[in-house]
Amino acid sequence: MSDLPPSSTGPPPQSAPAASVGSTGEAGREAPVSAEDVIQLTVALRPRGDTVCPSAVEVGQLSISSRSHFSRAQLVELRGAHPDDLTAVTTWATSAGLTVGDSRPGQRLLSLFGPAARLAEEFGVALEWHDLPQGRVRVARGEATLPEALVEPVVAVLGLDQRPVARPNLRRLPLPKPPGSLAQAAPLSFEPPALAAIYQYPQGASVAGQCIGLIELGGGFRPADLSSYFGALSLPVPVVTVVPVAGGDNRPTGSPDGPDGEVTLDIEVAGSTAPGARLAAYFAPNTDQGFLEAISAAIHDELNRPAVISISWGGPEANWPRATITAFDQAFQDAALLGVTVCVAAGDNGSSDGMSDGLAHVDFPAASPHVLACGGTRLVARGGEVVSEVVWNDLPLGGATGGGVSAVFPLPSWQRAAGVPPSANPGQFRGRGLPDVAGDADPQTGYRVLVDGEAAVFGGTSAVAPLWAALLARCAAALGRDLGYLNPILYQTLAARGVTRDITKGNDGAYSAAVGWDACSGWGSPAGESLLAALDG
Repeated sequence: MSDLPPSSTGPPPQSAPAASVGSTGEAGREAPVSAEDVIQLTVALRPRGDTVCPSAVEVGQLSISSRSHFSRAQLVELRGAHPDDLTAVTTWATSAGLTVGDSRPGQRLLSLFGPAARLAEEFGVALEWHDLPQGRVRVARGEATLPEALVEPVVAVLGLDQRPVARPNLRRLPLPKPPGSLAQAAPLSFEPPALAAIYQYPQGASVAGQCIGLIELGGGFRPADLSSYFGALSLPVPVVTVVPVAGGDNRPTGSPDGPDGEVTLDIEVAGSTAPGARLAAYFAPNTDQGFLEAISAAIHDELNRPAVISISWGGPEANWPRATITAFDQAFQDAALLGVTVCVAAGDNGSSDGMSDGLAHVDFPAASPHVLACGGTRLVARGGEVVSEVVWNDLPLGGATGGGVSAVFPLPSWQRAAGVPPSANPGQFRGRGLPDVAGDADPQTGYRVLVDGEAAVFGGTSAVAPLWAALLARCAAALGRDLGYLNPILYQTLAARGVTRDITKGNDGAYSAAVGWDACSGWGSPAGESLLAALDG
């Protein structure tokens, strides 16, 4: 049985939005897009339906030792775009006066180019330039609809609207300037390796053969920061391969308070808690198009072959069109079948996810049932031992872990016995509960890092995703095999074996911690050695 949103059991209806409309920032000054401006679109197609392929859940229910993941070449034949679907789209595009770009059947993605006026007519939108806080971006006004020829084969069309769709889920701890020693200025904070020790990450096995993928939607890192940071920790500087996607690249802004903070935090947390692992950073623009392109590039990367991917970016599920959600989730299903684990930050704004409508919201893509959603705690330790660990909630000023119940994805089969509550919203929809796991995220007990030459302390669930990714890379190295999709066995067998530290105190607003799984800390924070033993059992 597939744990998909209702719309992803088949192609979206013709009236469904074909292109995402972002919601980050209010529109300012407007101007029409020139009719001759050439726009590049990404067309996401449905998986072929003429082959026998196990579902992600069927694979995810198997023990790690009995799993057999597909190669990327095999997946092209099983779940790639059907040649007839590619032909249908290219035939339509040619007849509409568009140019067909690169075709990636394995990723089910196709690039199209065309003048703005032609695309606006075909998809029924008005294209305008708007001045937003993030800069001047192209906005698609109106509900974009799929031309009749695309209704069957196409899941989503991305690229008409360029508004940012995601935000980095991190929080910086305010410190005096200059902060002096971080240990004195932020006495409850940690260097990431200390957290790995507290969370009992398994020792011994070399992770040199592991690659962790990092999805980044802006900013960049400075090699000088990495040399200084890892040198101070007496750890090897990780090999970071920059993978430009859809025009993105490693472009540091010079400000730790911007996306540089996210990028460098990801690298320094993953690199210091899985020392020796290779890191591949996929840089793409912060649009739905760029985000999907980066995720797909990482999952299907034949060169770097990351076995674990960390995503610290996201936005309220309610802001994402269903077609776009479907395209992302189908990519995550590819990851599950390939043996790639995807860890995603659950959000930093409590059960509202930063929305002001008075309702509970969860963050996407953490809401996908095919990713490991990572929530946040406040961890106090002394002498390497846990003194207390509760749900992170410093609202209204300092943020709080995301978590709750999806309004899009129904309750997965593997989560039915976990005690997931109905949504706190009217209607009480019974959907996918998140997070799945948690880890230290409170800025006051946060992570000491070096960004753009500045010593800083960051928190947020942004740090928890690479923290868990590093743990899973260490487990994979010790077991000598990829772990893949963990959610089904986490809920059905692993959780009962003490693989996490249960968090029973605190709340994220609408949802409270409890014994066992809950919608603000999941199953809890890592118990690394126990996790490895359970995975090996």
